[in-house]
Amino acid sequence: MKLDEIKEIAKQHNIKTGKMKKSDLIRAIQEAEHNDACFDTGRVEECGQHVCLWREDCK
Repeated sequence: MKLDEIKEIAKQHNIKTGKMKKSDLIRAIQEAEHNDACFDTGRVEECGQHVCLWREDCK
């Protein structure tokens, strides 16, 4: 997903994007949605979220 699309989702959650990195921004969105903020933390195989919006980009 492109950064502009991610920033749009963040705005829907009233997250101020500023100069946040993509990973930090996605984790902030995950937290706002009351999900485990696990994006890009190396836990992709352990998270159990196989239908996650961010799964394709996660490491």
